[in-house]
Amino acid sequence: MFNQLLMPVGGSLMLSFLVAALPIATVLIALGVLRRPAWHASLAGLVVGFIIAVAAWKFPAGLALDSIAAGSVFAIWPVMWIVFNALLLYNIAVMSGRFDAFRDWVLAHLPNDRRVVLVVIGFCFGCLLEGIAGFGTPVAITSALLIMMGLPALEALTFTLIFNTAPVAFGALGTPITVLGQVTDLPAVKLGAMVGRQLPFIAVILPFYVMGIYGGARSLRALWPMLAVAGGSFALAQFVSSNYLDYSLTDVLAALASLIVTLLFMRAWAPASDPAFVIERPASRASEAAAVPGWQGWIPWVVVSVIVILWTHFKIAALWQQTIHWPGLHNAVYITLYQKPYAANWVFQPLGTGTAILVAAIATAALVGVGPGRFLSALAATWRQSRLAILTVALIVGLAFLMNYSGMNYTLGKGVASVGIFFPMVSAFLGWVAVFLSGSDTSGNALFGNLQVVAAKQLNLSPVLIAATNSSGGVMGKMISPQNIATGVSVTHLKGQEGRVLARTFVHSVVLTLLLGVLVVLQQYVVAWMIP
Repeated sequence: MFNQLLMPVGGSLMLSFLVAALPIATVLIALGVLRRPAWHASLAGLVVGFIIAVAAWKFPAGLALDSIAAGSVFAIWPVMWIVFNALLLYNIAVMSGRFDAFRDWVLAHLPNDRRVVLVVIGFCFGCLLEGIAGFGTPVAITSALLIMMGLPALEALTFTLIFNTAPVAFGALGTPITVLGQVTDLPAVKLGAMVGRQLPFIAVILPFYVMGIYGGARSLRALWPMLAVAGGSFALAQFVSSNYLDYSLTDVLAALASLIVTLLFMRAWAPASDPAFVIERPASRASEAAAVPGWQGWIPWVVVSVIVILWTHFKIAALWQQTIHWPGLHNAVYITLYQKPYAANWVFQPLGTGTAILVAAIATAALVGVGPGRFLSALAATWRQSRLAILTVALIVGLAFLMNYSGMNYTLGKGVASVGIFFPMVSAFLGWVAVFLSGSDTSGNALFGNLQVVAAKQLNLSPVLIAATNSSGGVMGKMISPQNIATGVSVTHLKGQEGRVLARTFVHSVVLTLLLGVLVVLQQYVVAWMIP
């Protein structure tokens, strides 16, 4: 059994911390500074991580390769299986004219103003998709729709990535919170309630924040009533759902509330027309899509919502589930920090959420008249779109698993925990790093959730608050995650230009994480009554 080393570099925690951070720095520099494609940056980070793990952390090469393989397989199933089928559903919607019809419905029922559409689609509708599927699919679908509305691809991707923060901790029907409860042995209901007392503050300001970036002060003055309604309704519903109803339905209920309330509000109020943000109406469509009524644009999204919710309610994903102990890696590593063996279990769910979305895609194809031949064409198009994203995610999650099993991540965690009373602020950035690496809040919670609790107990801080902060901080890291960015660019002409997207989102990611960190400090030391 390999015993993880926590301070292998000169017996110094600081030096070991700096060396352990090199793979992360490599990815960020390759992606954001050198502007390499996401899969290049992820591969570079993986190579650096492998060399450091074997040479400095004395991690056996066989175990290192084993951990990379385990991470890559997890990345493909279930993560990219979900993304692939969500993109398949999107392609069926496009092929059948339902995506154009959805665009027409939006144009018919909203003011002719790109700023309004940005909030309704990027925020309200994107939050609904996050609640159902998650794992980057809302970014791809909503950014494609915004591009159709006239936003440049880089702006559409940037804004949808920033919007894809407030709902993430409750995404995929509360999966991140469920996993956080499992790894920390804390009640998931309490953790969900705590996250529901953090992210609503972010949700309230998010529409204002994005609008300030996109349209400046004049747009804030012109649209503040709608921004307050969209952000406020989502925040209120998110708080109520997570604290008094069911955390697993938080995103779906909050997004529906925000979408419905905002659409109703826009029937009674509209901003003054601004020629700079007028949407150019599409030319008349001569294809079969021209005959598709606007309301049918909702068919794919209603179908997937109903199927995924029912799938989850009846626990279909658990049927024929297999827990596989990863050969050669399971319990072959001893976690020095926790004093226990490190399990390596891959839970294979043939009927997981990705399969539910595949069923929704097949059902949608049947409803809108897409036959077997066109369905296969949609499958081929989806593969062409997603293959580089799949490779990127396999590499970056392989790096995350390598850093886990070698002990490098525990060195990072121990180093961060040494900051003492400042830990509540730093805790948010620990979750941020976890999601940057793993690409999902669920994986980030599995990675650092228990580490946060151990540090909290050592420092006499609230375990519930700090564990929840791992999840809340993690959502701010999604907008710079290679996985999320790669999935987003898969439906645009920006493939291979992920570095441009990272350069646009990085500062906003840090700013929002700092804001969350300030809130966490206040909740720990000033308004502790907010902790359930």
